[in-house]
Amino acid sequence: MSRPQTLSQLFALDSLLEPEEIAIRDTVRKFADERLRPYVADWFEEATLPARDIAKELGSLGALGMHLEGYGCPGLSATTYGLACLELEAVDSGIRSLVSVQGSLAMFSIHHWGSEEQKQEWLPRMAAGDAIGCFGLTEPDFGSNPAGMRTHAKRDGDDWVLNGTKMWITNGSIADVAVVWAQTDLADGAAGIRGFVVPTDTPGFSAPEIHKKVSLRASVTSELVLDGVRLPQSAMLPEAQGLRGPLTSLGEARFGIIFGSMGAARDCLEVAVDYAQTRQVFDKPLAGYQLTQAKIADMAVEVGKGHLLAYHLGRLKDRGEITPEQVSTGKLNNVREAIAIARECRTILGANGITLEYPVIRHANNLESVLTYEGTSEVHQLTIGKALTGEGAFR
Repeated sequence: MSRPQTLSQLFALDSLLEPEEIAIRDTVRKFADERLRPYVADWFEEATLPARDIAKELGSLGALGMHLEGYGCPGLSATTYGLACLELEAVDSGIRSLVSVQGSLAMFSIHHWGSEEQKQEWLPRMAAGDAIGCFGLTEPDFGSNPAGMRTHAKRDGDDWVLNGTKMWITNGSIADVAVVWAQTDLADGAAGIRGFVVPTDTPGFSAPEIHKKVSLRASVTSELVLDGVRLPQSAMLPEAQGLRGPLTSLGEARFGIIFGSMGAARDCLEVAVDYAQTRQVFDKPLAGYQLTQAKIADMAVEVGKGHLLAYHLGRLKDRGEITPEQVSTGKLNNVREAIAIARECRTILGANGITLEYPVIRHANNLESVLTYEGTSEVHQLTIGKALTGEGAFR
């Protein structure tokens, strides 16, 4: 019997990374394995997450807004941020969602579109994990078509008054600040959409938590209700006009998912390989059967290709060359393959695969959400199709 290789060895993945990237990745992996993995199955089962405590630890680790510059943010490369997402999602998609929403949606929006005062007020505390942010774009009837949002902001003297409802908002119930997007009368149609920095203790703001989920249970998911929320003019993000503001932020979060989904897939594969080597079937290890090895080989090829795609897109992003269509390609491929791999790994584990003693069914359930948030597979297919044909087919 030859000595088994790891997936990383099979694809020589570390040869594509810089020593600093490997060191930071390994630091995040150690933190995730020691501080998160032992507890995450219980959090999932109980539908709870000590998010504030975790945020402070992640802040100390430098994992919140790690690809942003200044204001207490480390200013690391996009690839390094992606590797951190990969290691966190190898534990649970809910943990990576906490980091994505904090850093790539809420913090990025303020960092990229906000005033100097907004940056100074929020970013250092958010980078440290002392303040938690959420991102209010999706509505009960408007997900893939955010231009149709009904949340509106109307001017009243020097103030803005916001009314509306947002849905499926990660971190909403525990957030200290919400970046909320609303229709205004500043321009016609979608061009009138603007972003607002909303402290969650503002009168009229509430965030009831959503319960009875069977996916992303180790994650706080909420509704946002804005009932006459009065804000000063200074609450508006001054540099964001139209849908370009929220869609640019979503591109940042999708980038993290390209890496993160491969973390979930890798974890499932590693568990399935280990299980197959120890599970005896007809007096020999399950790993010794050709059908099992065929499954493992096919999955390893897809996980390896997904890593290579993520690394490539990371380098493009670090050079400032990545396009939205390329992000869509990565998100579509890697999440679609990850959920297929989780399901296939479940078959190798048999009945054991449906229990929380193993992470596989938990990853599969979580990936059901990842498949449709930050752009459904269908929307990404249409984005890629438009890029290749020049024809928009969204309507």
